[in-house]
Amino acid sequence: MEEEAKSITIKKSTLVNGFIAVLAVLLIISIFTGGFGFNKSGNVVDTGSNNLPAATATVKVQIEENDPLLGNEDAKITIVEFSDFECPFCARAFEGAVTDFKNSEYFKSGEVNLIYKQFPLNSIHPRAQKAAEASLCADEQGKFWEYHDILFANQGALDIASLKSYATQLGLNAAQFNNCLDTGKYASEVSKEIAQAAAAGGRGTPHFVVVNTETDETVPVSGAVPFAQIEAAINAVK
Repeated sequence: MEEEAKSITIKKSTLVNGFIAVLAVLLIISIFTGGFGFNKSGNVVDTGSNNLPAATATVKVQIEENDPLLGNEDAKITIVEFSDFECPFCARAFEGAVTDFKNSEYFKSGEVNLIYKQFPLNSIHPRAQKAAEASLCADEQGKFWEYHDILFANQGALDIASLKSYATQLGLNAAQFNNCLDTGKYASEVSKEIAQAAAAGGRGTPHFVVVNTETDETVPVSGAVPFAQIEAAINAVK
């Protein structure tokens, strides 16, 4: 009986260890394929789901006049991107889906535009907040998208000195930019947009919401997904 009990205990232990190993492998695969992001509490959340919901009016996104906009301001459909300059998945989306969108007929024809909103995950990305504020200081001088591109190209260097250096590289008024950043002029704006991201269903970054501005129909798309998934959302709200 003692040998039998010992055998059963070993089998149970082997099963548990095997189960844990499988979970670990799945987690690693998901992370490296862009399947996970993080919420504001630093918890891992799924942002790579390919289950695209039907167009709905239940997800509300507030679009404001001061939002950085890329493309035709009169476009019927808007892609609202909630993003974090320090997030590696956001950099992947910038290099992939966002770049593909800018090369698409949706953008070139003026049918669809893109709006960027700030969603820094401050608990796990300590430099994301000031990077977000810095981008709005650049926007104040009409260089948001140029500054946006530099930040994503230099994710490993988002310290204050670097943020100020990028402004100089773009030919911005350094005194105005530095004062804007040092005083936290846009800190409250960033906080407001973090709240908007949560209200729009954002649990991790990047989080997109495709909006038909005439009908208010929306489709949320979370994660560093291929542009094809955003394109499907565009067609769903047409």
